[in-house]
Amino acid sequence: MSNATARKFGYPDTLIAEVGPWLLLLRPKQPTLGSLVLVCTEDARAFGDLSGEAYAQLRDAVRGAERMLKGFVGYERINYLMLMMIDPDVHYHVIPRYAGSREFAAASYVDHGWPGPPALGETVDPGPAAQAELIAELRRRWAQPDPAA
Repeated sequence: MSNATARKFGYPDTLIAEVGPWLLLLRPKQPTLGSLVLVCTEDARAFGDLSGEAYAQLRDAVRGAERMLKGFVGYERINYLMLMMIDPDVHYHVIPRYAGSREFAAASYVDHGWPGPPALGETVDPGPAAQAELIAELRRRWAQPDPAA
C-alpha cells in the first residue's frame, strides 16, 4: 500500500524496506549520500493522527535505518526532517550528516551544510544506473542481521 507522497518519491522503485505502515525509500535527490524518505502509509495528515501501532513501528524503522546508514555512510549525525509543506502525508526526510564527502558509484556526495542545517538545495541526482546500484546496496545492508540483537 502506498500514498501520493510515497509515489512522488519513486515508490515502488525506490523502496528499501517496509516496516508495518512505514516505507523506507531512497530520496531521489541526495543532499548527502544515503538520504532517505520514511513515509507512513496510514491515512494521516498530522503526526498526532497516527495510530499507536504506527508509533511503535516507527522505532523499528528508525533503528533499522540508523544501523543500515551507519554501516554504509559512517554518518556523524543524522537529521529527521518532518516538513510536510508540499507532501501532506506523514513522512520524514532522513539525512545522514558528515564532515567532508563520501564516494559512491564514481560520484562525490558532499554535505554542503555541515556542521549547520542540511543544504537541501545542494543535491546529487545519481541517475538511473547509480540509483539502482544505491538501492540494491541499501537493501542488502537492510537485510543483514543486526549485530546488537
